[in-house]
Amino acid sequence: MTTPRKTRVAVVFGGRSTEHGISCVSAGSILAALDSDQFEVVPIGITRAGQWMLASGDGDKLAIDDRRLPEITAGTGAAVVLPADPTGNGLMVLDAPDGPRALAGVDLVFPVLHGTYGEDGTIQGLLEMADIPYVGSNVFASAAAMDKEFTKKLCAAEGIPVGPYAVLRNGTTLGEADKERLGLPVFVKPARGGSSYGVSKVSDWADLDAAIEAARQVDPKVLVEAAVVGREIECGVLESDAGGAPEASPLAEVRVLPGRDFYDFEAKYLDESCEYDLPARLPEEVTRQVQEYACRAFTALDCAGLARVDFFVTDDNQVYLNELNTMPGFTSTSMFPRMWATAGLEYPKLVDRLIRNALSRGTGLH
Repeated sequence: MTTPRKTRVAVVFGGRSTEHGISCVSAGSILAALDSDQFEVVPIGITRAGQWMLASGDGDKLAIDDRRLPEITAGTGAAVVLPADPTGNGLMVLDAPDGPRALAGVDLVFPVLHGTYGEDGTIQGLLEMADIPYVGSNVFASAAAMDKEFTKKLCAAEGIPVGPYAVLRNGTTLGEADKERLGLPVFVKPARGGSSYGVSKVSDWADLDAAIEAARQVDPKVLVEAAVVGREIECGVLESDAGGAPEASPLAEVRVLPGRDFYDFEAKYLDESCEYDLPARLPEEVTRQVQEYACRAFTALDCAGLARVDFFVTDDNQVYLNELNTMPGFTSTSMFPRMWATAGLEYPKLVDRLIRNALSRGTGLH
């Protein structure tokens, strides 16, 4: 009797964005969760310069160590490349002793890439051209969700409330009319960034230019958002197993402890300066409203696979969309897997479901 071949999954992580280190940590958790009886794993690390290489599949080497984030560096594995050729053999090893050779073809790619050059539609386009199924949203949804300007526009068109904001394209600044409209404080952030890199809270207009400059170190296009006073609520969304309406998780509330102004990078990943309520303590009707908006946002952007949708809920229970992430943090302590664990879908089963759905969906138009 022939033993069935295992599904070969390439887990791709690292990358060129400012979120390189968090991508590595997320990948470490996924690698540890994949069932070796079902899956043959090919770990692919991408350096900050963009070089692809075979990487270690040891999740412990991809953990935060004494506040230091892991990193993929050149020379630590054989260099590989993925040709955009659907008739080829998938991944090619470049520096094999006898010249370039084909690595056994992969059945699916799990692109655990956060931010630009990964979560923004770029690798999704490459995988579509190579005809390799992948976990997560397609080119359009990934690009639209990565750009907070267009996330807001598409969701507002769907009737989902968003707070007041202004878009500053490269070389422009905030005019007096917008200052009056937005008021203080405001949050200044890269339009196409993540993990709170380059985000500043501005409580005095004298500090605005410095905040814009900090955001433009990440992205020349900047958003200035009016502060919405309220609670920070997150909701996980999964594509339905049966191809029906997307499903919403229990909600989580993020509470930043005194001493930190907002939910910034260090609060998210390095300090113990946040507390979480899971599930969030909200009135039942507000919970249902957030979950409905999360699923509508998922559909409005034409997402697939998974997303984490973030909201603000004011003291009078008005709900405003903040942003949508098509490849949210996937560490063992990240909110997305924790929300689904609360619903009874533990981390290994969550990863398995995402892979199965992606294989079923395949590539191309749907």
